[in-house]
Amino acid sequence: MSAPHETAGRTAADHTTADRAAAGRKPSARPATDFPTVDFGRRLLRLDTRRLGLLVPVRTLVVCAVLVVVILVVGVASMTIGAYDLGLGAVLRAVVDPASDPDARQVVVEWRLPRVLFAVLCGAALALSGGIFQSLTRNPLGSPDIIGFGVGAQFGVTLVMIVLGHNTYGYKAAGAIVGGLVTALLVYALATKGTLSSFRLIIVGIGVSAGLGSLTSWILVSVSVEQAMMAATWGAGSLASLGFDQLVPAAVVLGVTVLVAVPLHRTLPVLEMGDDAATALGISPGRTRFAAMIVGVMLVALVTAAAGPISFIALAAPQICQRLTRSSTPMATTSVMLTGAALVVVSDATAQLLSVQVGVVTVSVGGLYLAWLLARQYRNRT
Repeated sequence: MSAPHETAGRTAADHTTADRAAAGRKPSARPATDFPTVDFGRRLLRLDTRRLGLLVPVRTLVVCAVLVVVILVVGVASMTIGAYDLGLGAVLRAVVDPASDPDARQVVVEWRLPRVLFAVLCGAALALSGGIFQSLTRNPLGSPDIIGFGVGAQFGVTLVMIVLGHNTYGYKAAGAIVGGLVTALLVYALATKGTLSSFRLIIVGIGVSAGLGSLTSWILVSVSVEQAMMAATWGAGSLASLGFDQLVPAAVVLGVTVLVAVPLHRTLPVLEMGDDAATALGISPGRTRFAAMIVGVMLVALVTAAAGPISFIALAAPQICQRLTRSSTPMATTSVMLTGAALVVVSDATAQLLSVQVGVVTVSVGGLYLAWLLARQYRNRT
């Protein structure tokens, strides 16, 4: 029998564990995280293994499955579009049968397939970046398109292409990363006054974005027509002429960045509850925000270096995903990345049909979405 002072010191949880052990039952496993769980009123599917209990929303599984189907169907269909006329059967044979028509296989596998894979990669990266910044600012307008980090990456690439005269993928990637990070540090420093305010972050970001946009325009009007046209063509955002040489390093960088962003999937939603609650749960708001900004800028820079600025995907994808899955946060890593990938794949297929660049399609559709979002925000406040 336990001593009286030992018995009094035991908590209710200790009694429960002891009772279950005495009854021959294993105590329930500790949750994967110490953060509080919230029931959003959704149907949940429990996947039980020996050491893992995972709750997966059924609606999210269905949405992700539908998005994967959309990506596959539209991606395969887009590979039939082009000057070299190919039917759906010829495209499928070229992908699955190495001994098929050599010309068709070269067109499909070496030219068109990398474009589709790049669309998936760019959409996933932009959507995840948008989810990070919208969760960070707790505002649907808090995307890198609005805050100005995308413009900073574009300004860095413009300097590398026009001023330094380098047009290779490596130099453009370095320019995008440096430009985006410097812009992020500048916005962070200007927006921080004791504590970082989400409203100040957005306002300062809009101002910095306007200034960098003016500098980019000044550079373009100060150079030759050929250089300006080259930079303007890249600045419209295009997935054409991208191959596996650019895809492989971009995919590696994306994979590493996503792994770094995995902890943010848990910490950023807690940070949305407020700094006091986050601090009480052992999270440093300042370090979390700074790390989130660095990861988000890296994702934007990755896309900007490869395909140029593809606007409004980072703004729209998290909100669309949040409404489809009925999630309480835009920071849902898997579903938001699939949403962005589907948006860019569909936009690129539309761009090929219209013989325009994918950035033109996303700007046109995204502008309408932004107008609707602003009108909805204004209506909710009146």
